[in-house]
Amino acid sequence: MFTESTFRFLDELASNNNREWFDVNRQRYEDEVREPAFEYIRSMEGHMAAISPHFLVKASKTGGSLMRVFRDTRFGKDKTPYKTNIGIQFRHLAGKDVHAPGFYLHIEPDEMFLAAGIWAPDNPTLTKVRMLIDEYPEEWLAIKKPLLGGRAPFGMHGESLKTAPRGYDADHPLIEDLRRKHFIASRPLAHKDVLGKGAAKRTAGLFERAAPLVKFICEACDLDY
Repeated sequence: MFTESTFRFLDELASNNNREWFDVNRQRYEDEVREPAFEYIRSMEGHMAAISPHFLVKASKTGGSLMRVFRDTRFGKDKTPYKTNIGIQFRHLAGKDVHAPGFYLHIEPDEMFLAAGIWAPDNPTLTKVRMLIDEYPEEWLAIKKPLLGGRAPFGMHGESLKTAPRGYDADHPLIEDLRRKHFIASRPLAHKDVLGKGAAKRTAGLFERAAPLVKFICEACDLDY
């Protein structure tokens, strides 16, 4: 599983984000980052199946749950070639990328969190989620309130429209949620949450708490859950 060596590698990569350094340290990446990530993913198979059988849990170099270390530098100003975090997504089997409903774990030395929901969906998907919230407000609040409250609260994150979306009044009682462009709940983690063999059980428990949100989104999109 993840160890302090994982964090040290990511720290060093952030200070040496170039192909020459990475080539020299490629085996360290395999031993200290990729294989621990694969072990974590494999250990999550049973946990995720208990939450829902419709999410991809696959330890694979391509097409799996571990996001690639190589950055897409074509469109951004930052041309550094490598991501300095570990990103693991258990996305819905009907999805092809990070914009599918799912569960996400982010590991970086200075920032760790897990999240659940859907990030930056296309307009048709946004419309479906907003419609379900509007049609079933009590069910939506029954999901949202316990998730954002309690001893270990999540928070809703992401950009929102500045005005009410088309078809909804500005004084709608759920206008704050209807304006959202992302339906994603996240919760910060400490180093101890992701270290060692207990990481799978700890994170699975938090994913389970957020599962009703993901189920609601899947129902809005006519996806199996």
